[in-house]
Amino acid sequence: MHARTTTITAGPNRIDAGIADVRDNVMPAVSGMAGCVGLSMLCNRSSGRCIVTTAWESEESMAATREAVRRMREQATQHFGAETPEVREWEIVAMHRLHPVSGDSCARVTWSRVDPATVDKVLDVFRTDLVPRMDEMPGFCSLSLMLDRQTGDNSLTAVYADRRAMEATRQRAMYIRDVFRRALHMSATDVAEFDVVLHHLRVPELV
Repeated sequence: MHARTTTITAGPNRIDAGIADVRDNVMPAVSGMAGCVGLSMLCNRSSGRCIVTTAWESEESMAATREAVRRMREQATQHFGAETPEVREWEIVAMHRLHPVSGDSCARVTWSRVDPATVDKVLDVFRTDLVPRMDEMPGFCSLSLMLDRQTGDNSLTAVYADRRAMEATRQRAMYIRDVFRRALHMSATDVAEFDVVLHHLRVPELV
């Protein structure tokens, strides 16, 4: 499984227009493309930062859509009143769901970098240590890990039932995240929290 993320910083008062465009235009168009397994969207209304993720059955199916998606991205960027978006392509190396995501769900995303030679160890620790710890968190819904095997860049997304659950687990999640990173010699590059505004990914359990 693979994914393409598009990160846009929306202009003031333009987030709702951008969400509507992704929901009404981008999502139906992308969902009809061969190999697509869904779309999700995260938004931080305070910062204007929005992340649209499309998931694909294979790297080949993702690559085949680059040009068509680029045109939609340009239009979406205009709706958001944004500058040039950041686009990344990833391998979805792990996906774990404990409870369904709802319209109230929120997500905490952690971006890190690891030595590409240690990727197999990262996946082992994710499955045997991180997933069981997260399953014990009140309000925890799902956990996914996306990775660029060439650079070692990775994106870890934990989804919670609602904002209260995410805020209540912040300190505990930070501790677990730090233990995870130290064990794998990972360098953190960014952490951010979002509302889950669209949740239509159909990626299967990958643990």
